[in-house]
Amino acid sequence: MIERLQNIEKRYNELNEELMKPEVISNVKETLKLTREQASIKDAYDAYQEYKKLEKNIEDAKDMVKDPELGEMAKEELEENTKKLDELIKNIEILLLPKDPNDGKDVIVEIRGAAGGDEGNIFAGDLFEMYKKLAEKEGWKIEIMEEEKSEAGGYSLISFMVKGENVYSKLKYESGAHRVQRVPSTETQGRVHTSTATVLVMPEAEEVDADLDMNEVRIDITRASGCGGQGVNTTDSAVRLTHIPTGLVVYSQTERSQIKNKEKAIKILQTRLYDLRRQEQEKEIGSERRSKIGTGDRSEKIRTYNYPQNRVTDHRIGFTLNTLDRIMQGDIDKVIDALITEDQARKLRGE
Repeated sequence: MIERLQNIEKRYNELNEELMKPEVISNVKETLKLTREQASIKDAYDAYQEYKKLEKNIEDAKDMVKDPELGEMAKEELEENTKKLDELIKNIEILLLPKDPNDGKDVIVEIRGAAGGDEGNIFAGDLFEMYKKLAEKEGWKIEIMEEEKSEAGGYSLISFMVKGENVYSKLKYESGAHRVQRVPSTETQGRVHTSTATVLVMPEAEEVDADLDMNEVRIDITRASGCGGQGVNTTDSAVRLTHIPTGLVVYSQTERSQIKNKEKAIKILQTRLYDLRRQEQEKEIGSERRSKIGTGDRSEKIRTYNYPQNRVTDHRIGFTLNTLDRIMQGDIDKVIDALITEDQARKLRGE
């Protein structure tokens, strides 16, 4: 453990020196790459500084224990610092677990109404509101990228960017099928229906990752359709991008400006391509373990929201809370924290 911490300290200091070089400062891509690497090891670096400080305090206290005047105080200090060191070592073990390089990134979230027709679309809208309220609590910013409103309410599709600190590290566990059990507003006999909405969380493709050849993209400009607002629907401002090699299609019409819609569409396409490459790489190197939590397949049922019993159950870890009303108001932290804790525990066990 100490050897790894020493290597991290050495690398952290090397990165400091690299980031001060004129040729690096003038290169935005390189600066971003090095800054991201340094940020990924900062917590472990800081923990090692604290570790060295506590070790010194313990050694000093041991030397003073036999002193007739200061012995009692030194003994108390020794016990206190030893306890702090034990807790710090447990924290360091977690910090030294393999890091997801995307944890510090912003994300694009895509929610689609799935099984259940109108009710699936309405539930997709409810999930969007839940994430929006979570973002407000966390101090994150949300920007709608793409939306297809449903006549009955909610969305058949809504795609939005979430910007803030370590967004992907918390939202990555949300990918999958979310199931709702409740009495729809259209139900006349009070029967509980089961519907689903799917969530896909993709780390944003930053300049370092984004390798998009526009020669491989077909651009179509069309008139916006649906519930876009008066100004939007009267001009040819909607943009559809088709990535010819993969067949991926992105459509953007949320802005009045064709240029802004094109920018949004390119950002979504870059992120989808980056996510596609990332999944392919994980499969190739065999890192997609059966025990892995999060970043799962869109069709995997991950969570049930039972309205009659005010209950939420995350099926991946068997975690249940009877506070559905609060969770739908954005208080989903306990579920996310439980997923993070279990993910860390599995990694510590080497699963």
